[in-house]
Amino acid sequence: MDKNEIYRMLPKVDRLMTEENIQEMISRHGYECVHKAVNSVLGRAREGLARCGSEQEARACIAEIPEQIRRVLEGWERPGLKPVVNGTGIILHTGLGRAPLGESALQAAMKIAGGYSNLEYDLEKGQRGERCLNFEELVCRVTGAEAAMAVNNNAGAVLLALSAVAGGGEVVVSRGELVEIGGGFRIPEIMELGGARLREAGTTNRTRLTDYENAVSGETRAFLKVHTSNYRIVGFTCSVSLGELCKLGRARKIPVIQDLGSGVLVNLEKYGLEHEPTVQEAVAQGADVVCFSGDKLMGGPQAGIIAGRKEYIEKIRRHPLVRALRIDKFTAAALEAVFREYLHPESEEVKIPVLHMLSETEDSLRRKAENMAASLRNAAGIHSADCSPGERERRAEQPGVLAEIAVEPCVSRTGGGSLPMQDIRSYAVTVAPREITAEELGRRLRGKEIPVIGRISGERFFMDVRTVEEKYGGYLSEIFRGGDILRKGGRP
Repeated sequence: MDKNEIYRMLPKVDRLMTEENIQEMISRHGYECVHKAVNSVLGRAREGLARCGSEQEARACIAEIPEQIRRVLEGWERPGLKPVVNGTGIILHTGLGRAPLGESALQAAMKIAGGYSNLEYDLEKGQRGERCLNFEELVCRVTGAEAAMAVNNNAGAVLLALSAVAGGGEVVVSRGELVEIGGGFRIPEIMELGGARLREAGTTNRTRLTDYENAVSGETRAFLKVHTSNYRIVGFTCSVSLGELCKLGRARKIPVIQDLGSGVLVNLEKYGLEHEPTVQEAVAQGADVVCFSGDKLMGGPQAGIIAGRKEYIEKIRRHPLVRALRIDKFTAAALEAVFREYLHPESEEVKIPVLHMLSETEDSLRRKAENMAASLRNAAGIHSADCSPGERERRAEQPGVLAEIAVEPCVSRTGGGSLPMQDIRSYAVTVAPREITAEELGRRLRGKEIPVIGRISGERFFMDVRTVEEKYGGYLSEIFRGGDILRKGGRP
Protein backbone atom coordinates (compact mmCIF):
# COMPACT_ATOMS: atom_id res chain seq x y z
CA MET A 1 0.00 0.00 0.00
CA ASP A 2 1.63 3.27 -1.13
CA LYS A 3 1.64 6.53 0.85
CA ASN A 4 -1.04 8.20 -1.28
CA GLU A 5 -3.47 5.37 -0.55
CA ILE A 6 -2.68 5.65 3.16
CA TYR A 7 -3.29 9.42 3.12
CA ARG A 8 -6.65 8.88 1.35
CA MET A 9 -7.76 6.84 4.37
CA LEU A 10 -7.63 10.01 6.46
CA PRO A 11 -11.21 11.25 7.10
CA LYS A 12 -12.16 14.70 5.81
CA VAL A 13 -13.01 17.47 8.25
CA ASP A 14 -16.64 17.82 7.07
CA ARG A 15 -17.34 14.11 7.50
CA LEU A 16 -15.74 14.01 10.93
CA MET A 17 -17.82 16.96 12.09
CA THR A 18 -21.04 15.05 11.37
CA GLU A 19 -20.13 11.93 13.35
CA GLU A 20 -22.18 11.29 16.47
CA ASN A 21 -19.31 11.37 18.98
CA ILE A 22 -18.00 14.61 17.44
CA GLN A 23 -21.50 16.10 17.56
CA GLU A 24 -21.56 15.38 21.30
CA MET A 25 -18.29 17.27 21.65
CA ILE A 26 -19.79 20.19 19.68
CA SER A 27 -22.75 20.37 22.06
CA ARG A 28 -20.33 20.70 24.97
CA HIS A 29 -17.49 22.78 23.54
CA GLY A 30 -19.05 24.64 20.61
CA TYR A 31 -18.63 24.24 16.85
CA GLU A 32 -15.67 26.58 16.35
CA CYS A 33 -13.65 25.06 19.17
CA VAL A 34 -14.23 21.48 17.97
CA HIS A 35 -13.51 22.45 14.36
CA LYS A 36 -10.15 23.87 15.44
CA ALA A 37 -9.36 20.72 17.44
CA VAL A 38 -10.28 18.47 14.49
CA ASN A 39 -7.95 20.38 12.17
CA SER A 40 -5.16 20.20 14.74
CA VAL A 41 -5.52 16.44 15.25
CA LEU A 42 -5.82 15.70 11.53
CA GLY A 43 -2.61 17.63 10.92
CA ARG A 44 -0.78 15.52 13.48
CA ALA A 45 -2.42 12.34 12.14
CA ARG A 46 -1.10 13.11 8.65
CA GLU A 47 2.41 13.33 10.11
CA GLY A 48 1.81 10.03 11.93
CA LEU A 49 0.59 8.29 8.77
CA ALA A 50 3.85 9.21 7.06
CA ARG A 51 5.62 6.95 9.54
CA CYS A 52 3.20 4.02 9.15
CA GLY A 53 4.65 1.01 7.38
CA SER A 54 1.46 -0.96 6.80
CA GLU A 55 -2.28 -0.61 6.30
CA GLN A 56 -2.86 -2.10 9.76
CA GLU A 57 -0.73 0.58 11.41
CA ALA A 58 -2.49 3.29 9.41
CA ARG A 59 -5.95 2.07 10.41
CA ALA A 60 -4.86 1.96 14.08
CA CYS A 61 -3.61 5.54 13.79
CA ILE A 62 -6.89 6.71 12.23
CA ALA A 63 -8.98 4.88 14.83
CA GLU A 64 -7.36 7.01 17.54
CA ILE A 65 -8.45 10.31 15.97
CA PRO A 66 -11.75 10.81 17.90
CA GLU A 67 -10.03 10.06 21.21
CA GLN A 68 -7.23 12.48 20.37
CA ILE A 69 -9.79 15.18 19.55
CA ARG A 70 -11.43 14.61 22.92
CA ARG A 71 -8.06 14.88 24.70
CA VAL A 72 -7.22 18.10 22.86
CA LEU A 73 -10.53 19.65 23.88
CA GLU A 74 -10.11 18.56 27.50
CA GLY A 75 -6.58 19.95 27.49
CA TRP A 76 -7.84 23.32 26.31
CA GLU A 77 -10.31 23.39 29.19
CA ARG A 78 -7.67 22.70 31.83
CA PRO A 79 -6.04 25.71 33.49
CA GLY A 80 -2.65 26.53 32.02
CA LEU A 81 -1.34 27.68 35.40
CA LYS A 82 -1.51 24.86 37.91
CA PRO A 83 0.02 23.82 41.24
CA VAL A 84 3.05 21.53 41.10
CA VAL A 85 4.93 19.32 43.52
CA ASN A 86 8.39 20.85 43.89
CA GLY A 87 10.89 18.05 44.36
CA THR A 88 13.86 20.04 43.05
CA GLY A 89 15.12 21.13 46.46
CA ILE A 90 15.28 24.72 45.19
CA ILE A 91 13.27 26.69 47.73
CA LEU A 92 12.85 29.90 45.72
CA HIS A 93 12.53 28.27 42.30
CA THR A 94 11.82 31.14 39.90
CA GLY A 95 10.24 28.84 37.32
CA LEU A 96 7.91 27.39 39.96
CA GLY A 97 6.76 30.74 41.36
CA ARG A 98 9.38 31.40 44.07
CA ALA A 99 8.04 31.72 47.62
CA PRO A 100 4.87 29.79 48.48
CA LEU A 101 2.54 31.89 50.61
CA GLY A 102 1.62 30.97 54.16
CA GLU A 103 -1.94 30.44 55.32
CA SER A 104 -2.40 33.94 56.73
CA ALA A 105 -1.35 35.58 53.45
CA LEU A 106 -3.60 33.26 51.43
CA GLN A 107 -6.59 33.96 53.65
CA ALA A 108 -5.97 37.71 53.54
CA ALA A 109 -5.82 37.74 49.73
CA MET A 110 -8.95 35.58 49.42
CA LYS A 111 -10.86 37.78 51.86
CA ILE A 112 -10.10 40.88 49.82
CA ALA A 113 -10.51 39.25 46.39
CA GLY A 114 -14.23 38.55 46.71
CA GLY A 115 -15.45 42.12 47.07
CA TYR A 116 -14.60 45.77 47.55
CA SER A 117 -11.92 47.05 49.91
CA ASN A 118 -10.30 50.25 51.14
CA LEU A 119 -7.31 49.59 48.86
CA GLU A 120 -6.91 53.26 48.00
CA TYR A 121 -9.49 54.92 50.24
CA ASP A 122 -9.00 56.89 53.45
CA LEU A 123 -11.76 55.69 55.78
CA GLU A 124 -11.15 58.46 58.30
CA LYS A 125 -11.33 61.31 55.77
CA GLY A 126 -13.90 59.67 53.53
CA GLN A 127 -11.89 60.30 50.37
CA ARG A 128 -9.35 58.71 48.07
CA GLY A 129 -6.09 57.86 49.80
CA GLU A 130 -2.70 56.24 49.14
CA ARG A 131 -2.51 52.61 48.01
CA CYS A 132 0.26 51.47 50.38
CA LEU A 133 -0.79 53.30 53.54
CA ASN A 134 -2.70 50.27 54.83
CA PHE A 135 0.53 48.36 55.47
CA GLU A 136 3.16 51.13 55.57
CA GLU A 137 3.20 51.31 59.36
CA LEU A 138 3.73 47.54 59.58
CA VAL A 139 6.71 47.70 57.22
CA CYS A 140 8.20 50.52 59.27
CA ARG A 141 7.73 48.62 62.54
CA VAL A 142 9.45 45.54 61.13
CA THR A 143 12.31 47.30 59.31
CA GLY A 144 12.88 50.44 61.38
CA ALA A 145 12.35 52.68 58.34
CA GLU A 146 10.62 56.08 58.51
CA ALA A 147 8.36 55.38 55.52
CA ALA A 148 7.65 52.62 53.03
CA MET A 149 5.74 51.69 49.89
CA ALA A 150 5.58 48.81 47.40
CA VAL A 151 5.50 48.28 43.66
CA ASN A 152 5.12 45.15 41.56
CA ASN A 153 8.70 43.80 41.75
CA ASN A 154 12.19 44.72 42.91
CA ALA A 155 13.47 45.65 39.44
CA GLY A 156 10.60 48.13 39.29
CA ALA A 157 11.46 49.38 42.78
CA VAL A 158 15.08 50.05 41.79
CA LEU A 159 14.03 51.69 38.52
CA LEU A 160 11.57 53.93 40.35
CA ALA A 161 14.01 54.87 43.12
CA LEU A 162 16.76 55.77 40.64
CA SER A 163 14.40 57.77 38.45
CA ALA A 164 12.83 59.69 41.34
CA VAL A 165 15.98 60.33 43.37
CA ALA A 166 18.66 60.60 40.67
CA GLY A 167 16.90 61.14 37.34
CA GLY A 168 18.86 63.57 35.15
CA GLY A 169 22.03 63.18 37.19
CA GLU A 170 24.81 60.70 37.86
CA VAL A 171 24.71 57.65 40.11
CA VAL A 172 28.00 56.32 41.46
CA VAL A 173 28.23 52.51 41.74
CA SER A 174 31.13 50.09 42.18
CA ARG A 175 32.16 48.17 39.05
CA GLY A 176 31.92 44.99 41.10
CA GLU A 177 28.21 45.63 41.68
CA LEU A 178 27.08 46.15 38.08
CA VAL A 179 25.01 42.99 38.25
CA GLU A 180 22.61 41.23 35.95
CA ILE A 181 19.59 40.29 38.04
CA GLY A 182 18.30 37.58 35.71
CA GLY A 183 16.31 37.48 32.52
CA GLY A 184 18.91 39.74 30.89
CA PHE A 185 18.05 42.78 33.04
CA ARG A 186 21.17 44.65 34.08
CA ILE A 187 21.70 47.44 36.58
CA PRO A 188 23.24 49.84 33.98
CA GLU A 189 20.23 49.35 31.70
CA ILE A 190 17.75 49.92 34.54
CA MET A 191 19.68 53.05 35.47
CA GLU A 192 19.50 54.32 31.89
CA LEU A 193 15.76 53.65 31.73
CA GLY A 194 15.38 55.65 34.93
CA GLY A 195 17.04 58.66 33.33
CA ALA A 196 20.18 58.47 35.46
CA ARG A 197 23.75 58.28 34.18
CA LEU A 198 26.14 55.63 35.41
CA ARG A 199 29.41 56.69 37.03
CA GLU A 200 31.60 53.69 37.81
CA ALA A 201 33.89 53.53 40.84
CA GLY A 202 36.82 51.19 41.47
CA THR A 203 37.38 47.88 39.69
CA THR A 204 35.52 44.60 39.47
CA ASN A 205 37.30 43.02 42.44
CA ARG A 206 38.55 46.03 44.44
CA THR A 207 36.70 49.23 45.27
CA ARG A 208 37.78 51.59 48.06
CA LEU A 209 36.02 54.53 49.69
CA THR A 210 38.39 56.89 47.88
CA ASP A 211 37.09 55.51 44.58
CA TYR A 212 33.61 56.70 45.50
CA GLU A 213 34.99 60.06 46.63
CA ASN A 214 36.91 60.53 43.39
CA ALA A 215 33.82 59.67 41.32
CA VAL A 216 31.70 62.42 42.90
CA SER A 217 31.03 65.43 40.70
CA GLY A 218 28.60 68.30 40.55
CA GLU A 219 26.23 65.97 38.68
CA THR A 220 26.17 63.25 41.36
CA ARG A 221 22.64 62.60 42.62
CA ALA A 222 23.06 59.30 44.48
CA PHE A 223 25.32 56.45 45.53
CA LEU A 224 23.97 53.01 44.61
CA LYS A 225 24.98 50.00 46.68
CA VAL A 226 23.96 46.66 45.15
CA HIS A 227 23.99 43.50 47.25
CA THR A 228 25.47 40.81 45.01
CA SER A 229 23.04 38.17 46.22
CA ASN A 230 23.29 35.96 43.13
CA TYR A 231 27.10 35.66 42.98
CA ARG A 232 30.23 36.23 45.05
CA ILE A 233 33.61 37.76 44.23
CA VAL A 234 36.30 35.95 46.23
CA GLY A 235 40.09 36.10 46.47
CA PHE A 236 41.96 39.38 46.06
CA THR A 237 39.06 41.68 46.88
CA CYS A 238 38.23 44.91 48.64
CA SER A 239 34.82 46.51 49.04
CA VAL A 240 33.18 49.38 50.88
CA SER A 241 30.62 48.54 53.54
CA LEU A 242 27.18 50.10 53.42
CA GLY A 243 27.88 51.91 56.69
CA GLU A 244 31.05 53.51 55.28
CA LEU A 245 29.25 54.59 52.12
CA CYS A 246 26.37 56.07 54.12
CA LYS A 247 28.84 58.05 56.21
CA LEU A 248 30.35 59.47 53.02
CA GLY A 249 26.87 60.16 51.67
CA ARG A 250 25.93 62.17 54.75
CA ALA A 251 29.17 64.16 54.56
CA ARG A 252 28.59 64.99 50.88
CA LYS A 253 24.79 65.30 51.22
CA ILE A 254 24.33 62.50 48.66
CA PRO A 255 21.59 59.91 49.29
CA VAL A 256 22.48 56.21 49.33
CA ILE A 257 20.18 53.74 47.58
CA GLN A 258 20.62 50.11 48.61
CA ASP A 259 19.38 47.36 46.28
CA LEU A 260 19.17 44.50 48.75
CA GLY A 261 17.51 42.07 46.35
CA SER A 262 16.68 38.99 48.41
CA GLY A 263 14.83 40.85 51.15
CA VAL A 264 15.88 39.04 54.33
CA LEU A 265 14.10 40.12 57.50
CA VAL A 266 15.65 37.58 59.91
CA ASN A 267 19.19 36.52 60.80
CA LEU A 268 19.72 33.35 58.75
CA GLU A 269 22.69 32.33 60.90
CA LYS A 270 20.27 30.92 63.47
CA TYR A 271 19.39 28.28 60.86
CA GLY A 272 23.04 27.38 60.34
CA LEU A 273 23.25 29.39 57.11
CA GLU A 274 25.74 32.06 56.10
CA HIS A 275 24.96 35.65 56.98
CA GLU A 276 22.78 37.54 54.54
CA PRO A 277 22.39 41.31 55.10
CA THR A 278 18.93 42.10 56.47
CA VAL A 279 16.69 45.02 55.63
CA GLN A 280 16.85 46.13 59.26
CA GLU A 281 20.66 46.27 59.10
CA ALA A 282 20.57 48.36 55.93
CA VAL A 283 18.17 50.86 57.50
CA ALA A 284 20.18 50.99 60.74
CA GLN A 285 23.43 51.61 58.84
CA GLY A 286 21.93 54.71 57.28
CA ALA A 287 20.70 53.78 53.80
CA ASP A 288 18.28 56.46 52.63
CA VAL A 289 16.36 54.11 50.34
CA VAL A 290 16.31 50.30 50.57
CA CYS A 291 14.73 48.20 47.81
CA PHE A 292 14.03 44.48 48.26
CA SER A 293 11.91 41.62 46.92
CA GLY A 294 8.73 40.36 48.53
CA ASP A 295 8.76 36.86 47.03
CA LYS A 296 12.28 35.76 47.91
CA LEU A 297 13.62 35.20 51.43
CA MET A 298 10.89 37.37 52.92
CA GLY A 299 8.40 34.69 51.88
CA GLY A 300 5.64 36.91 50.52
CA PRO A 301 4.02 37.72 47.17
CA GLN A 302 5.88 39.19 44.22
CA ALA A 303 6.54 42.82 45.06
CA GLY A 304 9.30 45.38 45.29
CA ILE A 305 9.28 47.03 48.70
CA ILE A 306 10.89 50.46 49.07
CA ALA A 307 11.69 51.55 52.63
CA GLY A 308 13.79 54.35 54.07
CA ARG A 309 13.80 58.02 54.95
CA LYS A 310 10.45 59.76 54.64
CA GLU A 311 11.93 62.58 52.55
CA TYR A 312 12.91 60.22 49.75
CA ILE A 313 9.96 57.83 49.99
CA GLU A 314 7.58 60.77 49.54
CA LYS A 315 9.56 61.89 46.51
CA ILE A 316 9.35 58.39 45.04
CA ARG A 317 5.65 58.14 45.86
CA ARG A 318 4.93 61.22 43.73
CA HIS A 319 6.77 59.90 40.65
CA PRO A 320 4.58 59.23 37.56
CA LEU A 321 5.99 55.70 37.21
CA VAL A 322 4.27 54.67 40.45
CA ARG A 323 0.96 54.22 38.67
CA ALA A 324 2.54 51.96 36.04
CA LEU A 325 4.25 49.83 38.70
CA ARG A 326 1.64 49.76 41.45
CA ILE A 327 0.56 46.57 43.18
CA ASP A 328 -2.96 45.15 43.09
CA LYS A 329 -5.30 44.47 46.02
CA PHE A 330 -4.31 40.78 46.33
CA THR A 331 -0.63 41.66 46.67
CA ALA A 332 -1.39 44.46 49.14
CA ALA A 333 -3.44 42.11 51.33
CA ALA A 334 -0.83 39.34 51.24
CA LEU A 335 2.03 41.76 51.98
CA GLU A 336 0.24 43.13 55.01
CA ALA A 337 -0.35 39.60 56.33
CA VAL A 338 3.28 38.54 55.84
CA PHE A 339 4.72 41.64 57.52
CA ARG A 340 2.32 41.07 60.41
CA GLU A 341 3.85 37.60 60.91
CA TYR A 342 7.27 39.22 61.36
CA LEU A 343 5.95 41.07 64.40
CA HIS A 344 5.89 37.65 66.13
CA PRO A 345 9.40 36.20 65.65
CA GLU A 346 8.64 33.23 67.88
CA SER A 347 6.31 31.76 65.23
CA GLU A 348 7.67 33.10 61.92
CA GLU A 349 9.36 29.79 61.00
CA VAL A 350 6.05 27.97 61.39
CA LYS A 351 3.85 30.44 59.52
CA ILE A 352 6.17 31.49 56.67
CA PRO A 353 6.86 28.46 54.43
CA VAL A 354 10.23 29.69 53.14
CA LEU A 355 11.60 30.08 56.66
CA HIS A 356 10.15 26.71 57.65
CA MET A 357 11.97 25.03 54.75
CA LEU A 358 15.22 26.83 55.54
CA SER A 359 15.05 25.93 59.23
CA GLU A 360 14.02 22.26 58.93
CA THR A 361 16.67 20.00 60.49
CA GLU A 362 18.48 17.11 58.80
CA ASP A 363 16.94 14.61 61.22
CA SER A 364 13.46 15.86 60.42
CA LEU A 365 14.14 15.70 56.68
CA ARG A 366 15.57 12.19 56.91
CA ARG A 367 12.46 10.94 58.73
CA LYS A 368 10.26 12.68 56.19
CA ALA A 369 12.16 11.04 53.33
CA GLU A 370 12.04 7.60 54.95
CA ASN A 371 8.29 7.86 55.47
CA MET A 372 7.72 9.02 51.90
CA ALA A 373 9.92 6.26 50.46
CA ALA A 374 8.08 3.62 52.51
CA SER A 375 4.72 4.94 51.30
CA LEU A 376 5.82 4.89 47.65
CA ARG A 377 7.25 1.38 47.97
CA ASN A 378 4.07 0.10 49.57
CA ALA A 379 1.93 1.78 46.93
CA ALA A 380 4.01 0.32 44.09
CA GLY A 381 4.42 -3.10 45.72
CA ILE A 382 8.19 -2.82 46.04
CA HIS A 383 10.25 -4.25 48.91
CA SER A 384 12.31 -1.99 51.17
CA ALA A 385 15.63 -0.72 49.86
CA ASP A 386 17.12 -0.23 53.33
CA CYS A 387 20.30 -2.16 52.62
CA SER A 388 23.78 -1.70 51.16
CA PRO A 389 24.16 -0.29 47.64
CA GLY A 390 25.37 -3.69 46.38
CA GLU A 391 22.39 -5.47 47.89
CA ARG A 392 20.02 -2.87 46.41
CA GLU A 393 21.51 -3.49 42.96
CA ARG A 394 21.13 -7.26 43.42
CA ARG A 395 17.48 -6.88 44.44
CA ALA A 396 16.80 -4.52 41.56
CA GLU A 397 17.91 -7.25 39.13
CA GLN A 398 15.38 -9.74 40.49
CA PRO A 399 12.44 -10.52 38.17
CA GLY A 400 9.31 -8.46 38.82
CA VAL A 401 11.08 -5.60 40.60
CA LEU A 402 9.83 -2.41 38.95
CA ALA A 403 12.23 0.03 40.60
CA GLU A 404 14.53 0.76 43.48
CA ILE A 405 13.06 3.41 45.79
CA ALA A 406 15.58 4.64 48.34
CA VAL A 407 16.58 7.57 50.56
CA GLU A 408 19.78 9.42 49.77
CA PRO A 409 21.49 12.56 51.13
CA CYS A 410 21.44 15.51 48.76
CA VAL A 411 21.96 19.27 48.64
CA SER A 412 19.16 21.84 48.59
CA ARG A 413 19.56 25.36 47.22
CA THR A 414 17.94 28.61 48.23
CA GLY A 415 17.40 29.75 44.64
CA GLY A 416 15.95 33.08 43.57
CA GLY A 417 19.43 34.56 43.30
CA SER A 418 20.01 34.16 47.05
CA LEU A 419 22.87 32.52 48.99
CA PRO A 420 24.64 31.23 45.84
CA MET A 421 27.53 29.65 47.77
CA GLN A 422 25.38 27.94 50.39
CA ASP A 423 24.98 24.15 50.30
CA ILE A 424 22.01 23.13 52.43
CA ARG A 425 22.19 19.46 53.37
CA SER A 426 18.98 17.56 52.82
CA TYR A 427 17.52 14.15 51.92
CA ALA A 428 15.80 12.94 48.78
CA VAL A 429 13.61 10.03 47.83
CA THR A 430 15.20 8.49 44.74
CA VAL A 431 13.46 6.27 42.20
CA ALA A 432 15.55 4.14 39.83
CA PRO A 433 13.03 2.52 37.45
CA ARG A 434 13.95 -0.78 35.83
CA GLU A 435 11.62 -0.98 32.81
CA ILE A 436 11.75 2.68 31.76
CA THR A 437 14.37 5.41 31.94
CA ALA A 438 14.52 8.05 34.65
CA GLU A 439 13.86 10.62 31.92
CA GLU A 440 10.65 8.81 30.95
CA LEU A 441 9.56 8.66 34.59
CA GLY A 442 10.18 12.40 34.88
CA ARG A 443 8.11 13.02 31.76
CA ARG A 444 5.24 10.93 33.12
CA LEU A 445 5.32 12.70 36.46
CA ARG A 446 5.28 16.11 34.75
CA GLY A 447 2.20 15.01 32.82
CA LYS A 448 0.12 14.37 35.94
CA GLU A 449 -2.87 16.51 36.94
CA ILE A 450 -0.62 18.06 39.56
CA PRO A 451 2.81 17.78 37.90
CA VAL A 452 5.72 16.45 39.95
CA ILE A 453 9.01 18.23 39.23
CA GLY A 454 12.29 16.70 40.36
CA ARG A 455 15.79 16.21 39.00
CA ILE A 456 17.62 13.33 37.37
CA SER A 457 21.09 12.08 38.21
CA GLY A 458 22.70 8.73 37.42
CA GLU A 459 19.48 7.16 36.10
CA ARG A 460 17.65 8.05 39.30
CA PHE A 461 14.77 10.46 39.72
CA PHE A 462 15.34 12.64 42.82
CA MET A 463 12.65 14.28 44.95
CA ASP A 464 14.26 16.48 47.61
CA VAL A 465 11.80 16.35 50.50
CA ARG A 466 12.77 19.80 51.79
CA THR A 467 10.57 21.40 49.14
CA VAL A 468 7.88 18.71 48.88
CA GLU A 469 4.87 20.03 50.78
CA GLU A 470 3.44 17.47 53.23
CA LYS A 471 -0.06 17.83 51.77
CA TYR A 472 1.17 15.99 48.65
CA GLY A 473 2.29 12.82 50.46
CA GLY A 474 -0.96 10.96 49.76
CA TYR A 475 -1.07 12.26 46.21
CA LEU A 476 2.39 10.88 45.45
CA SER A 477 1.41 7.49 46.86
CA GLU A 478 -1.64 7.40 44.58
CA ILE A 479 0.54 8.14 41.55
CA PHE A 480 2.74 5.14 42.36
CA ARG A 481 -0.13 2.85 43.41
CA GLY A 482 0.06 -0.44 41.54
CA GLY A 483 3.37 0.56 39.95
CA ASP A 484 1.82 1.31 36.56
CA ILE A 485 3.77 4.57 36.24
CA LEU A 486 6.98 2.51 36.42
CA ARG A 487 6.03 -0.06 33.76
CA LYS A 488 7.04 -0.07 30.14
CA GLY A 489 3.84 0.46 28.22
CA GLY A 490 2.04 1.28 31.45
CA ARG A 491 -0.50 4.09 31.57
CA PRO A 492 1.37 7.26 32.57
